[in-house]
Amino acid sequence: MKKKSMWKALTSTLLLATTAKQTLSAQTAQPYQGVVGRTLTESKEWWPEAEKAPAGAPNVVWILLDDVGFGAAGAFGGLIQTPTFDNLAANGLRYTNFHTCAICAPTRAALLTGRNSASVHESGFSHTVMSAGFPGWDGRVPATAGTIAEILRDNGYNTFAVGKYGVTPDEEATDAGPFDHWPTGQGFDHFFGFLGSQTDQYKPDLVEDQAHVRPDGRHLSDQITDKAIGYIDRQKKAAPNKPFFLYYAPGATHAPHQVDRYWSDQYKGKFDEGWDAYREKVFERQKKLGVIPASAKLPERNPDIKAWDQLSPDEKKLYARFMEVYAGYLTYTDFEVGRLINHLKELHQLDNTLIFVMIGDNGASKEGTLNGTVDQSLLRSRPLSEKEGIDYNLNKIGEIGTPSATNGNYPLGWAQAANTPFKYWKQDANSEGGTHNPLIVSWPKGIKERGGIRTQYGHVIDIFPSTLQLVGVKTPEEIRGVKQQPVEGTSLVYSIDDANAPSRHTVQYYYIFGSRSIYDNGWKAELAYPSSFITGNAASKQSFDENAWELYNLNDDYTERIDLAKQFPEKLAQLKAEFEEQAKGHHLYPYITWDDVFNGRIHRTPGSKSFADAVKDITKSNENQ
Repeated sequence: MKKKSMWKALTSTLLLATTAKQTLSAQTAQPYQGVVGRTLTESKEWWPEAEKAPAGAPNVVWILLDDVGFGAAGAFGGLIQTPTFDNLAANGLRYTNFHTCAICAPTRAALLTGRNSASVHESGFSHTVMSAGFPGWDGRVPATAGTIAEILRDNGYNTFAVGKYGVTPDEEATDAGPFDHWPTGQGFDHFFGFLGSQTDQYKPDLVEDQAHVRPDGRHLSDQITDKAIGYIDRQKKAAPNKPFFLYYAPGATHAPHQVDRYWSDQYKGKFDEGWDAYREKVFERQKKLGVIPASAKLPERNPDIKAWDQLSPDEKKLYARFMEVYAGYLTYTDFEVGRLINHLKELHQLDNTLIFVMIGDNGASKEGTLNGTVDQSLLRSRPLSEKEGIDYNLNKIGEIGTPSATNGNYPLGWAQAANTPFKYWKQDANSEGGTHNPLIVSWPKGIKERGGIRTQYGHVIDIFPSTLQLVGVKTPEEIRGVKQQPVEGTSLVYSIDDANAPSRHTVQYYYIFGSRSIYDNGWKAELAYPSSFITGNAASKQSFDENAWELYNLNDDYTERIDLAKQFPEKLAQLKAEFEEQAKGHHLYPYITWDDVFNGRIHRTPGSKSFADAVKDITKSNENQ
């Protein structure tokens, strides 16, 4: 016991010393302005003034959900109850033309830094198995791309992060560090959550500040909300007039879909009509809400997905239960966000809190395969046939949504439904279904309009400059003596008071392991990258054709139904050339594909794990510690 106490004391001393060093570094950034003479009489003391936020600066809350899709939440026409998001939208603004990077780590790196993912070394992931030794691919966000947390902390804010971080290299994600790429090394005063991409919601691979901790058995969303509220309460007690920045990023609704039956049972029977009926109902609701154009047309169901009325009774029963659990999971997530919002209201802080809600870091997930998953690994030695997969899941139907559903995820048909009105899914950087997500902006004190809709084109890199402009903080040329690379996002503030202002973010590239696209003033060229490994559908496997580009005019064809590549070859050639320019300018080269990942062609260093073992780092729970 004595040794344990001594170790605890030593650890506390080291943490305090580290904190003091960080504080001193911030304080000594100002040039010394006193006088140092030979004697005290000849000298004049000087103390740097503590940085203060601009007068009246709001608290800032960024809420980033995981794997949701455009057509799930009620605020954007979905059939899943999300009263908190609905209320924030009704009292703020809905941005209906907002985009992410099509997969989690690139989106999170781009969000935190205001730069494109390849520009900050996150074209892929920070996981060993999905990173490579190239400037755009090593998965290590550089100090030259300081995060929003670093800037706000240096301008008088306290900074907190809870939930999923996702941009810490696997090699550094142990209690031995180094901690430069942990949240506390990138501007956050406190962090509570997990560093990877996926974790068990009841046995999370949990971290607090700079050490792994044991979870308490409650759902992770419950734990992170309590921790966020605790951070805010402690800060407001010690410094009531000091603003805070909170990055709230739950693991939800990423797999595993795990939630108490109280939530999932609320949807019993609600999806028995199936995914085709869901898409049609949501599409009409979206038009009535005005979150999609009245002229939009619903694309055909993906040919890999069966029509609901062609399924057997057992399949319908199984697949409906998967969706009931997912819907309960999203509604529960909305409830936890509601606890946070209600607490801010009780503290009389909500009116002066700037909130950005990003409902998904990409489109709905296709990782559940055609038949859904309960506890099966995508890396099983022999893929199950369709009948085997259905029988396996039927035998475990009672486990869907429970802690036993360690890889629980709904089938592909529901993923397309959750992405209504768009085609395809998460990971598909070529498609709006992969990149098009809802955004809600709320600031009762600062935004006059209530319930407004904004259609300006936006991207996740735009949240960073928008936040800084709204709180009155300039982007620094240096952070802690490190010269900063240019911010690449475009502030959306111009659109807040002018719904009809033309878009200022006019060009944007997208790339995820082979799939790619380029947007330019409404025109979009895109190239898919087939991968049957992810969908689990062997019939969809086809060889990659780098010349199979498609061309769409989103101004007239909102849901990418009419390929204009043959009709306008010169326009397509122009956009393809523009994509290459973007790729070179943002360090996206070399193009690394899913086949390169699955065949272990990247990150081959002495002592590298096998592909199967390395994947375990992506989905580990507390039991893997």
